[in-house]
Amino acid sequence: MAEAAGITTRTLRFYRERKLLAAPRREGRIAWYDEHHLARLRTIAALLERGHTLSGIAELAEAFEHGRDVADVLGVGETPTEETPVRLSPEELADHFAGEVTPENLAAALDLGYLAVDGDTIVHISRRLLDVSTTLVREGVPLATVLEAGRQVRVHAEALATLFLEILRPHALATDPAKLRPLAKAVVDAELSLALDRRLTDPALAPEAAPQPGPGHTPGPPSDPPTSPPPA
Repeated sequence: MAEAAGITTRTLRFYRERKLLAAPRREGRIAWYDEHHLARLRTIAALLERGHTLSGIAELAEAFEHGRDVADVLGVGETPTEETPVRLSPEELADHFAGEVTPENLAAALDLGYLAVDGDTIVHISRRLLDVSTTLVREGVPLATVLEAGRQVRVHAEALATLFLEILRPHALATDPAKLRPLAKAVVDAELSLALDRRLTDPALAPEAAPQPGPGHTPGPPSDPPTSPPPA
């Protein structure tokens, strides 16, 4: 196993002692390693090359091992989704968010349901969310801020989904996702576009006009989620 991973047997034992590598299956005095051990060793090597420390890698591994699995996050066998999950290796995830894949951010992404663990790979719940998050981080927005924004957007998205379903519940449209989804998304997209127009053109509504939070303030969703019905 050490030869296949390109390391020494001493390094292999060290990784096991640091709990970076699961114990092999034993039969008497023989220890059996498999492809999962080799994949973990290659991941450790790749993360070390990207500047991560062994302590940081151990914390990341612990976060993954305590994260929810794919079935929990994607709800396998339940409501169909238009989103396309993306499988990533830990080093591929590190490449998407260079320098930002910390144990804290990883735990936040797992808690939010953006990431799930499937054996030696990571599954991001949505290709579109992954692409947007990657772009924002590359534009200089900290990943922690992106995740907090996602958490707040989730609150309002849930409120909007509930609003549409409650208003349309008496009608057959509410039970037909093929018809409901595009109509609801079109309304939200148009209203969001108009709201951005107003805030980008009206100085009174510009972000700079909003009061700045004081030290130690933790941002949260506005107290009044949208309640107006969609246009007829």
